[in-house]
Amino acid sequence: MIYSAEEFVRLRSSEHKADYERAALEEAPVSVWRDVIAGYPSWRKWVAHNKTVPLEILADLCAFGADVRVFVAMKRSLSPTLFHRLSQDDDAVVRQQVAANKKAPREVLEKLSRDSDEDVARVARFNLQR
Repeated sequence: MIYSAEEFVRLRSSEHKADYERAALEEAPVSVWRDVIAGYPSWRKWVAHNKTVPLEILADLCAFGADVRVFVAMKRSLSPTLFHRLSQDDDAVVRQQVAANKKAPREVLEKLSRDSDEDVARVARFNLQR
């Protein structure tokens, strides 16, 4: 368990593999994730990278830059609401990550297969064929 924003940042920035893995795999209370998001903006994408981060925190992260939303779009544990929201993102790279996500709902992939960005559409068509 990660108990503070400072601990998360220390673990994530450590050169020791065991520390890095803790930052990627261990749970933290919602309040800790919110403290990281508020107090350490450059670490927001690493919050999304954590395997246990709750959906409510992933939803909060969607309010930030495309560099953060791309990491959220890669998550396989997204809710249908978040998949839909990110599939409508203004940034084509975010939409492409949704299209590449193996857990993206079929209806989201079908919509993205007709995306105005050809790379997004191509990835969505490929994922639909799997």
